[in-house]
Amino acid sequence: MLRFQPFPALSQADDQGLLAMGGDLSVNTLVSAYAQGVFPWFNEGQPILWWSPDPRLVLIPNEIRISRSLRKSIKNKFTISCNRAFEQVITGCALRGNAGQNDTQGHRQSGEATWITQDMHDAYIELHKLGYAHSVEVWSKGELVGGLYGVCLGRVFFGESMFSSQTDASKAALVYLCNHLHEKGFTLIDCQVASDHLLTLGAKEISRNEFVAALVDINIHEKNADFATAFPCEFDDLKSLLSR
Repeated sequence: MLRFQPFPALSQADDQGLLAMGGDLSVNTLVSAYAQGVFPWFNEGQPILWWSPDPRLVLIPNEIRISRSLRKSIKNKFTISCNRAFEQVITGCALRGNAGQNDTQGHRQSGEATWITQDMHDAYIELHKLGYAHSVEVWSKGELVGGLYGVCLGRVFFGESMFSSQTDASKAALVYLCNHLHEKGFTLIDCQVASDHLLTLGAKEISRNEFVAALVDINIHEKNADFATAFPCEFDDLKSLLSR
């Protein structure tokens, strides 16, 4: 059974949002961190760094902006799945095989290894096995060409990273995720920090206090075990978003 791990008061974070250093990446610590509005982000060779930025970038699921060109790409180029290839997705995010792409925080991809260290990889694989972390996969002609992953608690999806090896593949993953979350009554997607990439898709900044208020009903012991149930896998399934 999980044990709640309290973090320092979020008001103690510095101007960049850095709240704490050290600790571990156990399931207890990670789930407790997300429930309190805190996430890990550090590079190889650094101690584990815990962040809670103010303001916080979020995306309301039914407010995602879908351009005509993106609709065309989604309709004609891709098929979608959920939780079918979690480890492949996190590996794709870690390797960032294509230069010039962005992850969910808008960090530029360089074709080199990223902040997703082996310890981070293993920790999120464990979260996935336990039903806390989920992935969306984008396929083209049977090949995985994009996807995203994150942690789900209560009615909040905490986005971690995305990757794309074809134009619009990661955006397609986000559109299908937003449709699914809207259908299931989720209130927001945590995008962590601002980026032009996500702002153009409809994300917006809110205060840290507003963000934490959205987490008040989270129970770390409750998993979204049926998260992948009825996930939209075809273009015609995107009724909630495309009917706007």
